Amino acid sequence: MWQDIVFLCGSVFSLLVLVPTLRDSMANVPLGTSLPSAIIGIIYGTAFLTLGMHLSAAGSLLTGIMWSLIAFLRSPNPLSDSDSDSNASPETHASGYSAPQHAD
Repeated sequence: MWQDIVFLCGSVFSLLVLVPTLRDSMANVPLGTSLPSAIIGIIYGTAFLTLGMHLSAAGSLLTGIMWSLIAFLRSPNPLSDSDSDSNASPETHASGYSAPQHAD
């Protein structure tokens, strides 16, 4: 089917434009973007597979995997902020305020 090739081309294009984001260690992609995109890619891939569109399925599944990697590697870690707070003294952690430090 020609449609299978068209969907595959779209997926390959998506993969190509996502590679720089995955390679850039400074990239910061919100989970609200990357996680839904990963889920959609996997759902589309599964749907294409059930329709017998194997090329489209492979492309969509690979795109879903790419977005999953971006979610895992390039999304901000919400736990990292709380880890740094856990090392704070109880007084500053409880009040949320720390006095400014001045050099003498």
